[in-house]
Amino acid sequence: MSFSKVLLVATIGAVLIAFIFRDKFDPASIKGKRVIVTGASTGIGEQMAYWYCKQGARVVVTARREAVLQQVVEKCKDLGAKEAFYMPLDMGRLNDTEALVKEAEKRFGGLDFLILNHIYSNYNHLWGVDQIDRLQKIIDVNFRAYVALATYATPMLAESKGSIGVVSSVAGLIPAPLYPSYSASKFALHGFFGSLRHDFHFQQMDISITEHIIGPINTTNAVKFSKGIFKPEMFSTTAEDTAYRILEGTAMRERIVFFQDGFSRL
Repeated sequence: MSFSKVLLVATIGAVLIAFIFRDKFDPASIKGKRVIVTGASTGIGEQMAYWYCKQGARVVVTARREAVLQQVVEKCKDLGAKEAFYMPLDMGRLNDTEALVKEAEKRFGGLDFLILNHIYSNYNHLWGVDQIDRLQKIIDVNFRAYVALATYATPMLAESKGSIGVVSSVAGLIPAPLYPSYSASKFALHGFFGSLRHDFHFQQMDISITEHIIGPINTTNAVKFSKGIFKPEMFSTTAEDTAYRILEGTAMRERIVFFQDGFSRL
């Protein structure tokens, strides 16, 4: 058995044990919580915003497309959000990450959940010289922005004993062809946030970090960019179900959430 398969089996086994013995999640515990969701204009991020708002949370969503964000916030309010607003930002600019956290502090007076979900995708490309110019953008958005947001939000999360949800990918555990730069950015996330968890412990900060490892999800972008790489039947898991599991795992302060039905078809 290859190392990647051994790693996959071991990870699934650990997650199954954690699932069996975990406490039951109470959705009512989300009511009134202050939440940042990045990458919230579509797909998993959009659905996470809706789940939080259904439970009466106070939510700020961000992505680059203002018109789409406006529609998301309107629906959030219809679903029962205690408060919802948006900020059209580019996570490739570190100044924007700081602005997001400062505005959340100004509007909410604190923060309970930081959900890091945005990505810059560069799928389905063999590595070559033409990819070097894109590498910096991928690292800036998929890694440095996550680090910056977590860093700026740490004081508020320490005060509230809050949680960070890091949305990652199986590509951050098992290298896959045609994904070298994307995979590298996801590997970096696990290294950083695993170490940051220890730093929080050493500083006696009660901040949980949940690493969410997902695979092929049935979203428009995932299906589009993975065409010819994964079988269509692997995209059986909905963005809505994935978003709820992310919300649940982060609220329950789990260390790792491994969620994707399609892995059984790898």
